Amino acid sequence: MEKFKPINSTAAPLAIINIDTDMIIPKDYLKTIKRTGLGKGLFAEMRFNEDGSQKPDFVLNQPAYQNAEILVAGDNFGCGSSREHAPWALLDFGIKCVISTSFADIFYNNCFKNGILPIIVSPQQLDMLMEDAERGSNATLSIDLEAQSIKGPDGGEIKFEIDPDRKHRLLNGIDDISGSLQKSAAIKNFETSMQQSRPWI
Repeated sequence: MEKFKPINSTAAPLAIINIDTDMIIPKDYLKTIKRTGLGKGLFAEMRFNEDGSQKPDFVLNQPAYQNAEILVAGDNFGCGSSREHAPWALLDFGIKCVISTSFADIFYNNCFKNGILPIIVSPQQLDMLMEDAERGSNATLSIDLEAQSIKGPDGGEIKFEIDPDRKHRLLNGIDDISGSLQKSAAIKNFETSMQQSRPWI
């Protein structure tokens, strides 16, 4: 997992509540266990017509937002099934940070495991960020995980909370596997101790 670095990017506004994981990545794209290549299916039913052509009114199809690394979304983002393909698709598309007033628990946890920063803000703060995002390429947001801050295009700043361990893991690119490997010596010592004290196991 790559280390999470400061972001300075346009933010795509998606003012829809209860965006579930099937909307994020439809079930037709769940046949693979690879984390790459899923960006093409991100929000597929909202992005594309039946003939495969893009819907010009969908935010991520608009020129100002095609390279957005931040998504500002409505309440309860990532609800529905627990598919890990949802954060995979977001990251493969280029989205590194999602801002909302709340997230489904499993999706929220999966974001941290895959290098995406989910930020929880108040409804009032979300309204301000949504207004900034709607300005398109005329406005960018800056996300600084180390400082736990969001800076708007006009100099405003919003501080956000994050679990210290999750912050450490994102900043250092530590996923579950690498986190376990860092504790390999302690695990080996524990196994040796167990074998000595309980040889029948």
